[in-house]
Amino acid sequence: MFGDGMVLQRGIRIPVWGNSTPGAHIIAKLGNVQATTTASKEGKWQIKFPVFKAGGPYILEVAESGKTDSKISLKGILIGDVWVASGQSNMEWQVQQARDAKKEIANADFPQIRFLVVEHDKQLKPQSDIHAGKWKTCDSVNVKEWSAVAYYFARKIHADEKVPIGIIQSTWGGTPVEAWTSRDMLLTSPITKAKTLSNDTLHLDREDLLADSLNWIRIWDIVYNPQHNTDKTVPTIDYNDANWPTVDMPKVVKDFGIGSYEGMIWLRKKVTLPESFTKKDLTISLGHPEMNYSLYFNGQEICKNIWNAHATHSFTIPAHLVQQGENTIAVRIAMLWGGGGLNPPAEDLYITDGTSKFSLAGKWLYKKDLEPAFPKMLNYQYYPTVLFNAMIYPLIPYGIKGFIWYQGESNAYAAYDYRTLFPMLITDWRQRWQQGNLPFLFVQLANYMKTNPLPSESSWAELREAQTLTLSQSNTGMACAIDIGEANDIHPKNKQDVGYRLALVANNIAYKHEGVACGPVYKNYRKEGNRIRISFTNTGSGLSTRDGKGVTGLAIAGKDKQFYWANGIVEGNEVIVYSDKVADPVAVRYAWADNPECNLINSEHLPAVPFRTDEWKGVTEK
Repeated sequence: MFGDGMVLQRGIRIPVWGNSTPGAHIIAKLGNVQATTTASKEGKWQIKFPVFKAGGPYILEVAESGKTDSKISLKGILIGDVWVASGQSNMEWQVQQARDAKKEIANADFPQIRFLVVEHDKQLKPQSDIHAGKWKTCDSVNVKEWSAVAYYFARKIHADEKVPIGIIQSTWGGTPVEAWTSRDMLLTSPITKAKTLSNDTLHLDREDLLADSLNWIRIWDIVYNPQHNTDKTVPTIDYNDANWPTVDMPKVVKDFGIGSYEGMIWLRKKVTLPESFTKKDLTISLGHPEMNYSLYFNGQEICKNIWNAHATHSFTIPAHLVQQGENTIAVRIAMLWGGGGLNPPAEDLYITDGTSKFSLAGKWLYKKDLEPAFPKMLNYQYYPTVLFNAMIYPLIPYGIKGFIWYQGESNAYAAYDYRTLFPMLITDWRQRWQQGNLPFLFVQLANYMKTNPLPSESSWAELREAQTLTLSQSNTGMACAIDIGEANDIHPKNKQDVGYRLALVANNIAYKHEGVACGPVYKNYRKEGNRIRISFTNTGSGLSTRDGKGVTGLAIAGKDKQFYWANGIVEGNEVIVYSDKVADPVAVRYAWADNPECNLINSEHLPAVPFRTDEWKGVTEK
């Protein structure tokens, strides 16, 4: 946890701890302030320096009394605000993967912003230290691999508060909330008790723990390095693909009809381009492919994409590769975690000469098992408490200002349980840090997946509702992202607005600045004949719509629980909702969908939080 260039928390007594000879007298000095303690019989010790104001740099020196060779000296230490940034892949998503990556990286010159990225680790018992990680200063080299959300959050807080900002990033993509919660807390709920106790059948020395790590090394070797010389044979014009099955593109692997396949899949398509396309550089667009893939044209590699490193998925095909008549396109793509493939919409899949487009949608050929199968993935990071043990527990009791959290996608299938599990995690972390009622700020799930033409039930809407209900916990805040997601990408590229909105909430909750920090939040409703009037909080100087039109995303129902799209009229801080199809309405829902089309905002242009007025049983409520 401790190292050169770290940021320590201002305004509190600063904890520093470590190991030494049992019973040793420990002398620690931060700047000109000295503190002492005596190590326990186990050699554990902790001291707390008095309150410091923001500033630095300082040197921290620690030594055992009487042992000149025991001295440790850490340099370049700043005093400011430290935030723990945790969650799954949308918090982990790197600056270099997000929107405007080149520009943002080039301009990342903030020597008073520091990050400690905790390396992935999973353990069955709480650990005394993190597996790996090092404090680094914000510059155009280091910022690339940092959490984009956390960086943009830190950047605004640093600008607003004019103090050093430290981010401890502890994230792992695809992980459920249970993995980040302590065993003791999970055992308090019938939702998680049995699954948590099942961990007791595992052992620290079990061979498959090591095998899991070795399997992942092998998997990434296959993903990044084509096997069996396939990259030299499969993309060529004359390769025999006569026995390959067909698939309509665009489509993701789960819709291929091959089950939950995980491995490398090759795609091929032969196209006869217009004669006008010859002797020209062309642009090919793959639309929204998932994650790791390589593209070939007439046997030549056009690109190799690792973790969606490209901001867009359009590439140049040099004129000398373009043939009159038939041309061959091949894509080698990794299918992982049920994902992989070319995502809709079809209009984003094409070749163009800059004047006209040639669609690549429709029949493609595909083939799996041309390369070695992936080793079995045990995915222990999904198990209850293993990430808490390895990636959260070792951070305690480092002095912090609060937490920022972006997670929930992996719990959407059981969204109703998240009403219990998410507050459990918040309580768990606060109790263990013993630094008071620390601010806990989180991002509500963004819009994602296909837009449903009719009002419908949605597990993602129910997960968002569980997140909104968590605001009943004291000193919590939520950034709504219902307007900045992407239908075809669970990792929307716009992380700037996510970080900015989290910082607005922090300004309000953690820094006690006045002002509207989030979008309109449902307050109550009253029935007026065949209409329902909805009232909101956080309206600023009034409600409006993003496009200046009527409110979209509203649905209304009568006692039969059949919802119909509804009209919405803004009147000051209220919205009047009605539909000619519902004469006696009893319930209203707004933005209640995986990917709703909604436009209600406040005067600060922040989106209204999705809501429903009813409490009817949802699709994830057992």
